[in-house]
Amino acid sequence: MAEVFRSLRLYVLLQRASARGALQYRLNTVIGILSGAIWQGTGFAFIWVVMHTFPSLAGWGLAEIAFLYGLRLTAHALAMIPLMSVNDIQWVVRNGEFDRFLLRPLNPLVQLMGNRMGIAQFGDLLVGVTLLAVAGQNAQISWNAWLIAFCFVAIIGGALIEAAFFLALCSLALRMIDTFALRVFVDDVFSKFGSYPMKIFGGVTEWLLTFVLPVAFVAYIPASVVLGKLDTPLALAAPLLGVVLVALAYLVWRRQLDHYQSVGH
Repeated sequence: MAEVFRSLRLYVLLQRASARGALQYRLNTVIGILSGAIWQGTGFAFIWVVMHTFPSLAGWGLAEIAFLYGLRLTAHALAMIPLMSVNDIQWVVRNGEFDRFLLRPLNPLVQLMGNRMGIAQFGDLLVGVTLLAVAGQNAQISWNAWLIAFCFVAIIGGALIEAAFFLALCSLALRMIDTFALRVFVDDVFSKFGSYPMKIFGGVTEWLLTFVLPVAFVAYIPASVVLGKLDTPLALAAPLLGVVLVALAYLVWRRQLDHYQSVGH
């Protein structure tokens, strides 16, 4: 446990240093955040146009889908802000820089995560939180303490689910060098399918996106609970699943780390 707290403390220090470095170029930082916000804003604008043609999708109105979109986007941002530098792992491995991490008395994953902060993902977070706030007022949700707590925990759980798949796929680069295309594919599945009610995709696809690649647990199932569309014990598994998957992803990381070979070998 002491080692965990030490790693967490050092990670915070590394991210603080990264943030200070980014803020030395304030205009670049602002542009990065705005670009992330604009990119995600255009994604929701497409949904807004579709909803003006089809006022209801599988029984979901615009405010409800906006809430679903905001929930998924907030979880996505919280997953990627601390892990964005892990996305560079193929270059770190290919250029031999990963060897430096192994020579230091600190968890290599913590060092890799602390390399840089995901600036553009703060734009994702801004749009996600804004959509949650606005849609939460317009979707006729009967807010109470339990729903607020569940929504908060569900966002953390959704972030952990997405982070788990991202980390596991990045870990494969320690042996396969480059898994970027596979990571992009999985990220597209989470972002494109996870922003809509699962019912519109049909039985087989809905089952696959729930029990094989658990996209539904990131936002659809939690949003359905908050919006009063779902009342099942399965909903309670959404936050817990993230914890289990992150633990499994870290085991994958450790396993791949054991098989890492320097590019000089």
